[in-house]
Amino acid sequence: MKRKYVYLYLLGLLLFSVACTGNFRDYNTDLSGITDDDLIIDDNGYGIRLGIIQQGIYFNYDFGKGKNWPFQLIQNLNADMFGGYMHDGKPLNGGSHNSDYNMQDGWNSAMWTHMYSYIFPQIYQSENATRNTHPALFGITKILKVEAMHRVTDYYGPIIYKNFANAEKHYRPDKQKDVYYEFFNELDSAVVALTGYIEEKPEFNGFARFDILLDGKYPSWVKFANSLRLRLAMRIASVAPDKARAEIQKIKENDYGFFEAETGGAVVSTKSGYTNPLGELNRVWNETYMSANMESILVGYNDPRLGIYFEHCTDETLKGQYRGIRQGTCFAHSHYSGLSKLFVKQSTDAPLMTASEVWFLRAEAALRGWTDEDEETCYQNGVTTSFHQWGIYGVEDYLQSERKASDFIDTYDEENNIEARCKVSPKWNRLDDKETKLEKIITQKWIAMFPEGCEAWAEQRRTGYPRLFPVRFNHSRNGCIDTEIMVRRLNFPGTLQTEDPEQYSALVEALGGNDHGGTRLWWDTGNNNLE
Repeated sequence: MKRKYVYLYLLGLLLFSVACTGNFRDYNTDLSGITDDDLIIDDNGYGIRLGIIQQGIYFNYDFGKGKNWPFQLIQNLNADMFGGYMHDGKPLNGGSHNSDYNMQDGWNSAMWTHMYSYIFPQIYQSENATRNTHPALFGITKILKVEAMHRVTDYYGPIIYKNFANAEKHYRPDKQKDVYYEFFNELDSAVVALTGYIEEKPEFNGFARFDILLDGKYPSWVKFANSLRLRLAMRIASVAPDKARAEIQKIKENDYGFFEAETGGAVVSTKSGYTNPLGELNRVWNETYMSANMESILVGYNDPRLGIYFEHCTDETLKGQYRGIRQGTCFAHSHYSGLSKLFVKQSTDAPLMTASEVWFLRAEAALRGWTDEDEETCYQNGVTTSFHQWGIYGVEDYLQSERKASDFIDTYDEENNIEARCKVSPKWNRLDDKETKLEKIITQKWIAMFPEGCEAWAEQRRTGYPRLFPVRFNHSRNGCIDTEIMVRRLNFPGTLQTEDPEQYSALVEALGGNDHGGTRLWWDTGNNNLE
């Protein structure tokens, strides 16, 4: 049997064999039915596991129940909306659901359930299989582990990480601080393994045929590790500045650099056979539309990315316009079905990290005085790189623009109208105070990261930027989520309370607060601490 067909056969078998358990006591068992001997046939096994992990970060693989509905629950009905990017045009659940903080446990538990049932077990197996024999693949596994699991902790806070599949430690969860510190240790291990292997075998690229995020070259994975380290360092900038600076110093001492060019970054490639789940939600299900926040900022800025990110309204009365939907209006009609849908198709690559994001991270690090770079230069490079990523040129006029966000005028209900919250323009002003400069940096980063809602939501919570519209109606339980402060996290899966109360109690204890959407995470201080 030819190599590629062996790979495809085993990949299909593995994907269809994995099953949800919902119980940490079972997570140390590989449910695929494939032995380690099976996995090394024609040297494909390592790539099979790593392929699942790469697809699973931006969740889309078929495990016998359909490909795209998990992504909708994992990301689109929470992070994509809470981050200010999108809103469903249909009146789900009678119009009251996550949008108005009537938090839906069946939706919000999906990130936890699917990552722990399908992705983390493959990470665990890949670590064990490569640790002593395949240093480069071990390093890549570590990077993917951090990329996948930081999304989980940024949803919930404490997670089971260091003690995953460890019955002797009773699968004890880690506080978010400890998880983040372990992320940095994991990246240390990854960089050591990869750089050592590159020095030993500089021309070898054995992972290339399995790589669906980068270009198959090991130095690019070190760049990914450095860029990811910078993202996580800035995430803890307000709560652990000394640790953040120390991690940035490690990057300075590494020769491989960051993602910089407009073609750089980590994206899940559809050339591999992967299909973008957001594309199906958008093109087939017709359930992803522009948010009021995107309309306010992009239209107000006259941002040329507007026509690339979104389509014109299909409603004839709104012909040639871009119009969005405000979160938390509890609409129970279909009048918004003719508004602006996303550009995303099933064939659109799914971004996990772009070079423009990295430039904005560098801008913030410079603003805080943690590097010798110029914050304005990094900021302008971030905007320019984002423009070039989409084939847009003539960025100079935009960088001099003093346009502001526009007020939101609802297309159906004037009670939903609201004055613009974002007050900064694209133009950089060296005389602005640090907080205003940070707002400009994060607002532009938010625009540039579209449509990656997980990171957008995390950064909006961390910094408060961009300034998003509050929900019109707040139906959170007992008012646990503040209308202006907005939702801060997702609650742990409700099933844990009944199926594993010991585990649930340990998680709540590690959280150090009430298990609801109003409790701040460790890195979410409510203060950017710029001085």
